[in-house]
Amino acid sequence: MKHAVLIQRLCLALCATLSLSACAPVIIGGAMGGGVLVATDRRTPGTQIEDETIELKGKARMRDEFGDRARVVVNSFNRQVLLTGQVKNEKDRAHAEQVASRLENVKSVLNELEIGLPASLTTISKDTLVTTKVRATLVDSRDLFANAFSITTENGVVFLMGRVTAREAQSATDLVRTISGVRKVVRAFEIITEDELRRVMPPQPAPVEPKKMN
Repeated sequence: MKHAVLIQRLCLALCATLSLSACAPVIIGGAMGGGVLVATDRRTPGTQIEDETIELKGKARMRDEFGDRARVVVNSFNRQVLLTGQVKNEKDRAHAEQVASRLENVKSVLNELEIGLPASLTTISKDTLVTTKVRATLVDSRDLFANAFSITTENGVVFLMGRVTAREAQSATDLVRTISGVRKVVRAFEIITEDELRRVMPPQPAPVEPKKMN
């Protein structure tokens, strides 16, 4: 039951951010068991659920540990956790990393927390707009799959995560750098080969041949 709820939440999150033209759908679960439709992803379905669980538990743990004295944003892609936001001092920064690293299934932690006052609502709103523009730019790109990228923006700094080839990483970075409001691009990619990309991509349907007229 718990996994079913997590899958549903994952579906809603993906459907809200992904363009249907950028990917093909796959089914998780059988029709008799109430199968769930999700957008394709280069992570396995199990890893997607783990990432969603890491984020949910991570955000709860950070609230318990820091309350209102810090703003710690937790994002996870392929079990790599990215921490962004603001904390009061270096001690809190190190403690947040320790909390994240102790979460179940976490493979590594990228600590990008800044020391300072929590970001204002105006800054957060601007960052949300930048993230939206980055997502739209990747969706519009002809040689990139937008759902291969996880995008986080903090004070104009765009963090890109995902399982991508070196070609895709460079193309995405070059595109994002041209977007207004982007101060800097930080890449935290897991680089895969072109052969690996072909293996993880869903098979393309065979072209339909036109019927011959008698």
